[in-house]
Amino acid sequence: MGTPLRIGTLGAAAITPSALMEPAKENADVVVAAIAARDRIRAQQFADHHQIDSVYDHYDDVIADDSLDVIYNPLPISHHLEYTVKALRAGKHVLCEKSFALNAREAEEMHDVAQETGLVLIEAFHYRYHPIFDRALEIVESGALGKLEHIDARFVIGTPNAESIRMHYATGGGATMDMGCYPISWLRHITKSEPKVVSATAKIGNPDVDLRLEVDYELKDGLTARTVGSMCDPGFAADMEVRGSNGRMLVVNPLVPQHGNKIELTVGTESSEEEFTRRPTYAFQLDAFVDAVQNGRQLPTDSADAVKQMRVIDAAYLAAGMKTR
Repeated sequence: MGTPLRIGTLGAAAITPSALMEPAKENADVVVAAIAARDRIRAQQFADHHQIDSVYDHYDDVIADDSLDVIYNPLPISHHLEYTVKALRAGKHVLCEKSFALNAREAEEMHDVAQETGLVLIEAFHYRYHPIFDRALEIVESGALGKLEHIDARFVIGTPNAESIRMHYATGGGATMDMGCYPISWLRHITKSEPKVVSATAKIGNPDVDLRLEVDYELKDGLTARTVGSMCDPGFAADMEVRGSNGRMLVVNPLVPQHGNKIELTVGTESSEEEFTRRPTYAFQLDAFVDAVQNGRQLPTDSADAVKQMRVIDAAYLAAGMKTR
């Protein structure tokens, strides 16, 4: 085992403990060594709680720390381009939260810099690294479902507080950027293809902010699909149903399978149900990211994939009659 990768985190976002700090505790190949936040006191409190050695006043100071190898960017989406590019230019690999950028143009710029610098840059679609999604892919690729006919994928959750960052257009808010991006990504990865947006219907909250977006697609060989991302539907649901000429697969909670998950499979007259490890998705993601940095592993949610993802999101917003970012 070599020297652990030293990670600096930008901000003290609500996602950071589960997405980075907890996985880092069980991974001997990393140490979270630095943090900055808009509020120095908040940054210090976060550092004290999580035993982070270096606390800086500004994000730029973290990026400039030559002892760091990796930058974790959980800032508002409006800040992803600026600070991801700065980190790459400073020689740091970047784990960037989703959604990757405000639009495909920004994503392309981030990808180009990653290619130019030869550094690892991924979009933190943590679900993609968990065994439940690997198994779903295996089932589809086996041909057990026959010719794929239709896919429904959704992530819905109750309305956030009016002050939530999700409710502000300028910072990249909206149900699709925060929730709907997941079922769009599931659809793209389970089919290994890029869906064509046919139509979309939005429910608008604050100006230009979608509370709910339902999108219909066409894919190869007559396959159709629908995704729903919502922050105004009651309760919680995260699932994907894949229907084919020979059967049906329901993937329950590929988003956070650490809180319970299963795949229900019906092929002909045979039905089965399978559950998977509750080791967190974020832990699998961090393992994969470290492998990419240390050993050159190619990751499925790299910056090239993020560009394709943002193109679908842009098309969905346009189809719903909304502004792209």
